[in-house]
Amino acid sequence: MRNKFIIRALVLVLAIMLSLTACSRGTDNPPNQDETENPVDIGSEKGNEQEDPIDEEDLNKDDEITEDEQEDPLEDDIDNEDDIDNEDDIDNEDDIDNEDDNLHDLDLEEDIFNPASLTVLANKEYSLGSDYTPEDLVTVQVPTVLENPEVKQLRKVAADALKEMFEAAKEEGIILHARSGYRSYRTQEQLFKNNVAKHGEEAANKFSARAGQSEHQTGLAMDITSESVNLKLTESFEDTKEGKWAAENAHRFGFILRYPKDKTHITGYIYEPWHFRYVGVEHATKIYELGLTLEEYLLGDIYAGY
Repeated sequence: MRNKFIIRALVLVLAIMLSLTACSRGTDNPPNQDETENPVDIGSEKGNEQEDPIDEEDLNKDDEITEDEQEDPLEDDIDNEDDIDNEDDIDNEDDIDNEDDNLHDLDLEEDIFNPASLTVLANKEYSLGSDYTPEDLVTVQVPTVLENPEVKQLRKVAADALKEMFEAAKEEGIILHARSGYRSYRTQEQLFKNNVAKHGEEAANKFSARAGQSEHQTGLAMDITSESVNLKLTESFEDTKEGKWAAENAHRFGFILRYPKDKTHITGYIYEPWHFRYVGVEHATKIYELGLTLEEYLLGDIYAGY
């Protein structure tokens, strides 16, 4: 509004000056029409409302300033969002790394080296005591092969899971047999001696455990077979429908294939498609999905293997 008043004042002054000039020329020299129309057009309120170069220029400048002021915050916001996204990505990567590093929250003493734990590690490096015998051994309620009552036993939680697994397999036309479960320290000691006598110590070490180093002493391991392999423990079990079903479904019931193929350098034993170990559904599922051995799952980088 202030600019408009200034313009009007200037136009008025200009009009007065033109009038005085016209008067000085006399009546014989009428003013030029162009000279009179232009000031009137510029000074009219209608002209000011339609065209106001000063106002339009100021508005344009204001618009430009507003756009400039808006651009920086928008760019900053975009940069900030990128930073946030990147931070989220970093956090996610950290989460993934943490998940890889912390596959479980098991305690070394209570869960991994405790013989009574369902996740105890028994192998050539970590042995069970000669006096350890599980307190909750029960006879399994599934088809068995051997007459020896000792090897028909498992710890109750494992025995119940084994029964559930065998029944689920049967519903799909798969008939499984339990061959050898719990073995005492003394039984394993004698078994290893017999294998050494038959095959030599070097060969026996690849498929037979020394006393205290056998998972069978934990009461959580069962050797599984089928009539398709004459109820024997043989590598060809992996090619049978029973062997395939067991390998693909055991984790659903808390069991893992304890000695996988191509993992001898980690487990210390040859591939045994018949040897299944109970660790519980949660851990078994993770181990199965990640394709790990029990050593890799429990100890990770700490475990160097053989």
